[in-house]
Amino acid sequence: MSRTNYNGPAALSAGFRPFFLAAVLFAAAVIPVWWMVWQGQWTLVSSFPPMDWHIHEMIFGYGAAVIAGFLFTAVPNWSGRMPIQGWPLLCLSVIWLIGRIALAGLLPLGPIGVAFADCAFLLAIAVIVAREIVAGQNWRNLKVVLPVGLLCAANITYHIEVILAGEADIGRRFGLALVLFLITLIGGRIIPSFTRNWLVKQGETRFPVPFGRFDAVVVAFGAAALLIWVARPEAAVTGGVLILSGVMHFARLSRWRAVATWRSPLLLMLHVAYGILAAGLMMTGAAAIGWIAAAAGMHMLGIGAIGGMTVAVMIRATLGHTGRALVAGPAFTLVFALICGAAIMRSALPEVFFAGRSGIEISAILWTLGFAILAIRLVPWLALPSAKRKAPSQANSA
Repeated sequence: MSRTNYNGPAALSAGFRPFFLAAVLFAAAVIPVWWMVWQGQWTLVSSFPPMDWHIHEMIFGYGAAVIAGFLFTAVPNWSGRMPIQGWPLLCLSVIWLIGRIALAGLLPLGPIGVAFADCAFLLAIAVIVAREIVAGQNWRNLKVVLPVGLLCAANITYHIEVILAGEADIGRRFGLALVLFLITLIGGRIIPSFTRNWLVKQGETRFPVPFGRFDAVVVAFGAAALLIWVARPEAAVTGGVLILSGVMHFARLSRWRAVATWRSPLLLMLHVAYGILAAGLMMTGAAAIGWIAAAAGMHMLGIGAIGGMTVAVMIRATLGHTGRALVAGPAFTLVFALICGAAIMRSALPEVFFAGRSGIEISAILWTLGFAILAIRLVPWLALPSAKRKAPSQANSA
């Protein structure tokens, strides 16, 4: 099925559309639900304990949807094949939705049935992405399948732990670590590339340092540090390697000319989100040593790094692939600022009260408001046909 002869719903015309749509709406709704559960105003009927449900759905619900949207948009460029459209996308979207309903305890399934319903999505994504890359004989990008497969394995681990022990432990950190690894892997490719393209248009002559041996060392060391954290979250050696990894990621970011992008908020978002990842690693390292609470580092990584990076990527991809100029504007800039604010409040000021509301509650409000604005702006663009393609000078202005 080609781009030219597709006549179905616009929402199923490209891989980013249904999954970004699902991710944005889910993120806007799930935190208010979690707040009511946490406050005892809503009883969760899930087979998961409330905290495990919350963590799981942010990683394997929201996170998996964004990853699927990104991959199904990027893979056609990697493979040279036509994009997946129509019924296959609808079926995958339904599989994702069934997983969310099953985890919420709204289907008559036992714990094993819930596990099958939930884990089917990532397994299907890994298989389809592998098939497309192999068919296109673009072997270099086949390595992307490994972290997706491992993310599926982390999800299976999560379910097994809940079934056998009543709560998850390794699965929580394993899933979070894999999403963070994907950010270091993919972000390290797209951020300097987008920055270079923008700087060329500004007439600049100094560009980000391209991917090289130093980047490979940073990514590999970061992966090793995260694996150590997965295995031993409370140890001095874990804290040391995580802090060092954060420093290395800051050094990597410093080579990408982030300061020069201040005039393009859409581009600056990517740099800021990567910087938050580095800071989150250092905070998680400090927590492993016992200097700060574990929740501080976890939420800086989860809300700030993953939330911030995925929001920035979804905004940019939606603008570019629906024929709109790559300009953030006040609304999208505000969305990103709200997500960053939510990360700061939850990580640094959770017990501080402002106008009678705790930092945790304010964080939930900021996150929800950010995604509500994002939904208002993006959902129509994702669900309706693309705008008329902008001229290259406009469409690639950021």
